[in-house]
Amino acid sequence: MSTPADTAAGGRSVAAGSVMEWIDKAGYACAVGWSGAYCVTAYVGNVRHRRAIPPGSLVEVVARIVHTGRTSMHVVVTVSSAEVSEPRYTPATTCILVFVAKGADGRATEVPAWAPSTRSDGKLAQLALDRIAPRDEIRRIMLGEEYTEAATAPRTVLRFLVPPGVVNWGGKAHGGTVMRWIDEAGYALATAWMGDAAAVAVYSGGIHFLRPVHIGDLVEIEARLIHTGPHSMHVTVQVWSADPRTPADRSLTTLCMTVFVVPDAGGSALPVPEWLPVSDEDRRLEAHAREIIALREKIAPIPASLALEP
Repeated sequence: MSTPADTAAGGRSVAAGSVMEWIDKAGYACAVGWSGAYCVTAYVGNVRHRRAIPPGSLVEVVARIVHTGRTSMHVVVTVSSAEVSEPRYTPATTCILVFVAKGADGRATEVPAWAPSTRSDGKLAQLALDRIAPRDEIRRIMLGEEYTEAATAPRTVLRFLVPPGVVNWGGKAHGGTVMRWIDEAGYALATAWMGDAAAVAVYSGGIHFLRPVHIGDLVEIEARLIHTGPHSMHVTVQVWSADPRTPADRSLTTLCMTVFVVPDAGGSALPVPEWLPVSDEDRRLEAHAREIIALREKIAPIPASLALEP
């Protein structure tokens, strides 16, 4: 059951960051159960928050293996919710995650092979395979971009030490916790751009986990607005970490692009003030956003009905 702590600012829905934490926890449990090993989140893709989850809802999160590589597991996760008085669950989000199994030495270790045994297994396995090439292309493009002080785009930076309370069994921060931080940084930026209305995430994609975040690290999360549509704000978020004794020696740990809107009382997205690129870097990053949008549209969403089919 969702709690007040899960609620987004404004109080009208559960925060996208909370949903993403649940997604990671369920996917992690599924991957560990299959592999019999400690696992790390390597990628989360196409998290489409198709409808808001009301505060105080009952929440059901279903995860299933849909493809295995030598050391990796592709897991589809579906989040559904229901009213307490009438527990009929309606899907809200379906996405795919990739986990890598780790041995006692911390290196990637082989996992048992998985093979489809039902109609839905076969279709989901094919959807997972179809996503590998475009995902690799999006990763290449995102890692190829440079973010400098030459940009004039609005940005928000959060800095803090990673607390012990977010530790996982590997002694590092949960992937789901990092996704919650990403949502919080994006929310702060999008809401500041709107000025007088709380934004909500409707999409998070290309979440690539490049390095682990350790307990006690100094974390810096930078969110930048790089494109606006008539009703949307497209934000890139970079997560950096460093030893607090040498803060200048930082490493990029996670990269993501997320989309925010501001819903009205009826749930429709309000118009967004247009952001216009000024510098050469602004224009380059705005073109980058459009390229990612075009690639993303080629990836068909995974139907919740298929993900929940036996």
